[in-house]
Amino acid sequence: MALTDHDTMDGVAEAGQAAESAGICLLPGCELSTRWQGINIHMVALMPGGLQGPLVEGLIHQREARIKRADVIAERLEKAGLIDALAKAREQAGSDRPLGRPDFARALVADGMVADWASAFKRFLGSGKKGDVKAHWPEISEAVGWVVASGGVAVLAHPLRHGLTRRKRGLLMDTFQAAGGQAVELVSGQQNPDSTRDLARQLVERELYASMGSDFHFPGSHAAPGSMSLIPRTAAPPIWQHPRLRHLLDAPAGPLAAA
Repeated sequence: MALTDHDTMDGVAEAGQAAESAGICLLPGCELSTRWQGINIHMVALMPGGLQGPLVEGLIHQREARIKRADVIAERLEKAGLIDALAKAREQAGSDRPLGRPDFARALVADGMVADWASAFKRFLGSGKKGDVKAHWPEISEAVGWVVASGGVAVLAHPLRHGLTRRKRGLLMDTFQAAGGQAVELVSGQQNPDSTRDLARQLVERELYASMGSDFHFPGSHAAPGSMSLIPRTAAPPIWQHPRLRHLLDAPAGPLAAA
């Protein structure tokens, strides 16, 4: 399995220790925020060699962008009534990592401004709302370049969640693939089976590898670790058949990079 936190690999070492005790091989990775045609697009970086190469500088850039974005989100939420928004989001995060919208969502819930996490996004943090701040993320082609040049495999994350038409989703995949991306999350959390089968056909047409993930973010969120819809019967090859990942089948338990 892989741990792919947003724009950081700081949790991989701790997760690797837990994986070793559980008899699981942990693949280092992260999820990168990028842009494509003005849309916020996520991609997963699977890094069998650990954090190295251009991705090191890339994650520094991502961290700085997240910090600036959090300041703006806090400022906007304070105007909406969440006093000391930055401090309250930091308290929810429980660490000094860059803050994300889920941290502010939990702060809104704790402060009594909304009933739950979903309501926080619906009223304040979702697309087009006050707390929906567009950070200066890199273009997706640039981020794919970081990953591939660093020995990793770039995976387009949850392509069904962007509200794209089938045609536009195909154009996104084409741009991603032209930049060096070779895999797509066929299943991310819970999905409509018909939509998943249609996505599988798009992967097969482009000879892309298929990945899957739970999209778990934190305890109490909409997804539990490792829970996701079933993968349909498809000719799309699984991600572990990728030349850079095939050796995972024989890897020992624990963090892969250390092994």
